Amino acid sequence: MKKITALLFLTTLISIAFGEVSVGVDVFNRYVWRGTDYGNSASVQPTLEYSNGVFTLGAWGAWSTTGAPGGNENDLYISTQVGPVALTVTDYFFPTYAGGDDILSLSNHIIELSAGMDLGPVSSTVSYNVNGDDDNSTYLELGYGYVTLGMGNGFYTVKDDPDFNLVSVGVSATRDIYTVSYILNPEQETSFLVFGFSL
Repeated sequence: MKKITALLFLTTLISIAFGEVSVGVDVFNRYVWRGTDYGNSASVQPTLEYSNGVFTLGAWGAWSTTGAPGGNENDLYISTQVGPVALTVTDYFFPTYAGGDDILSLSNHIIELSAGMDLGPVSSTVSYNVNGDDDNSTYLELGYGYVTLGMGNGFYTVKDDPDFNLVSVGVSATRDIYTVSYILNPEQETSFLVFGFSL
């Protein structure tokens, strides 16, 4: 057993040694995700990522610049590529910093399984939550060029509707480090114009 543990540890060290670590940060006037505004505030979104060519392990966060409730998020994810399909497991965590976040309790995390595929201008993603407040919620997104359409049920709807609703219609354009998106949420009867830049 000790030999197996030592071998696994050595393999992990070698894998890390031949991998790459990258960092980045995005800044947006609003954090709008899957048709919903989180925090009603500007948002700073850092990324720390490690990749070794086989899998990618990362941490991503969103931090409200005003400390608005619901605007803070601190996620971990692991992904791998199988042919044209990207498979990802994401652990969503929403700290309040008001005491009682209990990061070690699984009940305070949302675990999502997702698969995405890009075929030229056409993209698709399906995501399914297996743990947390929005357990069993599903989100589907189709993209073509600048346009995306997103449908969701449960957590993604105003009244936790078990039926699928159109929750995001988006048009996005990027120039250099800047991105602008117009997002319409028919289910919430609202829209957003989001501007951001990446460093």
